[in-house]
Amino acid sequence: MTTLAAEPRVTPIQGVRHTLTLAWRTLVQIKHNPFELMDFSVQPVMFLLLFTYVFGGAISGSPGDYLKFGLAGIIVQNLLFATMNTGVGLNTDLTKGVFDRLRSLPIARFAPLAGRIVADVVKQAWAVALLLIVGVILGFRFGSGPLDVLAAFGLLLFFGFCASWMSVLVAMLVSAPEKVQIFGFTLLFPLTFASNAFAPTATMPGWLQAWVKVNPVTVLADAVRGLLNGGDVSGPVTQSLLWACGFLVVFAPLSVWAFRRRV
Repeated sequence: MTTLAAEPRVTPIQGVRHTLTLAWRTLVQIKHNPFELMDFSVQPVMFLLLFTYVFGGAISGSPGDYLKFGLAGIIVQNLLFATMNTGVGLNTDLTKGVFDRLRSLPIARFAPLAGRIVADVVKQAWAVALLLIVGVILGFRFGSGPLDVLAAFGLLLFFGFCASWMSVLVAMLVSAPEKVQIFGFTLLFPLTFASNAFAPTATMPGWLQAWVKVNPVTVLADAVRGLLNGGDVSGPVTQSLLWACGFLVVFAPLSVWAFRRRV
């Protein structure tokens, strides 16, 4: 019987096709269980409403002014928290034996992992679009052109794809989905809240500002904020792409290695 680990001759094009097939397998389940989109729909909108109307006046003077600053940060925060769903879903598949059935198939070693990530990136695209639509309904107005908005959309999804590999690695190393969530919250809460996603860096203590300025969440929030509102974004966009590529280069090979050892 051919195993996943013993299939070295799969071409890159075949690997992409395998990835897309497994991604479709994940997405098609939404038709039978629409509640899978709850984490990508209700929670993001709740965060947007709460931050805009509870903290918006205190931070920016009015909810409308806060949206110009905070919408990008809330989208980034939601994007990163959504990456935990990827790890939880993969770990659940592992514990339920789904990957045992894939071991006998002549597919690319990375396809089961990448397929889940691609499916979740599609769900993240839905969440980003939903937040932008709700933001416009609440009073947000774009200060840039359609190409800049599309660029922000693409940057977010690429960053989300690359950052998801961290969650994947954790999923390969722990024994239960709940442990993926614990690790994710332990890492993502300080990473997102100790950034300028929700409040300007200048309002923070000096010792915290030093970290906030180099925080990848800050970099991505600045890039998206600039692309949506207008202005020079070459620096933040370049840094965001470098961070994203760094996550991909480091955590994707480690995730595949851990996956091969586990299955």
